[in-house]
Order: sequence, then structure tokens, then C-alpha cells
Amino acid sequence: MRIRVLGSAAGGGFPQWNCNCRNCAGVRGGTVRARARTQSSIAVRAGDGQGAANGLAHAASWALVNASPDILSQLRAHADLQPARSARDTAIGAIVLVDGQVDHTTGLYMLRESTRPWSLWCTDAVYTDLTRGNPILEVLSHYCRIERRCLDLDGTGFAIEGMAGVRWRALPVAGKPAPYSPHRESPVAGDNVALLMTDEHTGRSLFYAPGLADIDEAAWRAMRSAECVLVDGTFWSDDEMLRLGLSRKRARDIGHLAQSGAGGMLEWLGRLPDATRKILIHINNTNPILDEDSPERAELGRLGVEVAWDGMEITL
Repeated sequence: MRIRVLGSAAGGGFPQWNCNCRNCAGVRGGTVRARARTQSSIAVRAGDGQGAANGLAHAASWALVNASPDILSQLRAHADLQPARSARDTAIGAIVLVDGQVDHTTGLYMLRESTRPWSLWCTDAVYTDLTRGNPILEVLSHYCRIERRCLDLDGTGFAIEGMAGVRWRALPVAGKPAPYSPHRESPVAGDNVALLMTDEHTGRSLFYAPGLADIDEAAWRAMRSAECVLVDGTFWSDDEMLRLGLSRKRARDIGHLAQSGAGGMLEWLGRLPDATRKILIHINNTNPILDEDSPERAELGRLGVEVAWDGMEITL
């Protein structure tokens, strides 16, 4: 199984277009050593490169996990996602959503020229968000159309057509529904999910959760079972945005578990087996770990925790 990080930043990307925090101003001015990043999304394909089905012969079928507003530039950066087999073509066979947030769904609009309906996997809660709160799917019905597939939360798992050899499982996780969600103030199971993807040939798994407000027993079991965890790296500290005067909310108020502090993400990652590969993704532009010379980045290095970057490849 191959996992490619298309975008590794939180909403707004890095640098964010209207932000002059130390990180954003520094990367623009060349005073901070950091990589620019687009908004969070990954692509997954079977490790043997097979996926020939429904006209996808001679090219790997990839699943796009989240469709960020930067999807067009992300696709242009990876030529193998657009094989030239016909006048209109793509190697993306399906789309999977972990939530209904703007930074994970706006890219669906950019994919409206598809010559076939999109196979879209999402939970009932997210489907409600995208048909009632922010009716993207209704708009797309006038263009490429959507064939919705239900992401069940009963633990049975699912397979994506054209991706033989990869088994998927969705787990409900703590988070915050989108601001336009009909259940914004009364969260339900399925507003946010983590994905456990397993290569059926190697038996190796990836746990993917770009939005994670807390870690319950089910999520912890899944994390411990995986050879690689690719998890929420949005904020270094719970009061990060407050201290910078950029928000009145803490990380936990908007559905993210900060890295530092008691009970923070780094504490959890430190309890995983030594052999587990640990990577942070969905990194906010204010997070000091973006600065490759920062003390916080050095601490990650000492702890064996990586920071995802656009174009990063993971093979399991």
C-alpha cells in the first residue's frame, strides 16, 4: 500500500494568504526555514499498483482522502494521478471524506468536470452536512454527479471498488462538526472519523486522523495496531491562537488535541510501540513545528515524531 501526502497543512495552508504571524511572515521573507504547504489531503493505492476496473486498466487506481481547496495544484504536482489514456482522464477511482469541513470538501467543486460520477464515501452525519448545511452534493448533481457510498461505523470495514488488496475501516472520533452542520451544537457519531487502512498482502496498517480532539479506547486500540499513525498536528499548544491574538478559542474548542502539555498528542504518541512510525499532519500555520530550526521541531526529533510535508510518500 502506498500513501502519498498531497497536502499537509490545516485550513488556509501555509503560509496563509492573510496571516502575518511569525511563521507566515518568516517563510515569505526568508527568515524562517520552513516548507510551504497546501491544505490537508492524502491519496492511497494498493501496493501492487493494480486497480484495473471500470476503465482503469493500465494505471493504478488511487483513493483520494479528503478534497482540499488546493486539489487542482496537488493533482498537477503528481503526474501519475492523471494518466493520459483518453481525452479526459484521472487515476482517482474514489473519494473518501473523514468529515464535512470546508478544508476537506471544497475541492469537490474543482472535480466537477469528471466524465463519470464520483464514488464518494462518507458517513450519514457528513452526508447531512453536505446536503443540508452546505449542499455541495446538490450542486454537483448538475455536473459530474455523485454516487454516495455509506461509511458505516459498525467496525465491519469496507473495500473500494478498483482497489483490491486494501481494507478500510472507519472509527468515529471526538471532534467538532463544521460550523454549518445541522448538529454543530449537538455532535453525533460520524461527524469526524479516523480511518484504519490495511494492506491485505503485507498485513500492515495506517491509522489516519487529521482531526482528533481526544483519543478513546477504540481509537487507541487502532493506533496501537498500526505500523504508522498519521495524526492531528494542528496546534502545538492548546492556547496557541489565544496567545497570538488570532482567535478567542482554544485548540480543544475547535476539535483538536494539542501536541504539548499533559494528555497532549506527544504524550499519547510516546506510549506507542517503538517500532510505530509517528507522523503529524494538518499543521496550522501558527504551529512552531513548521520552523525547522525551532526548539519544538527539535523536540519532535528527539521523540522520533515526523512532520508531514507535501509529496511525502509512505509505503506499508
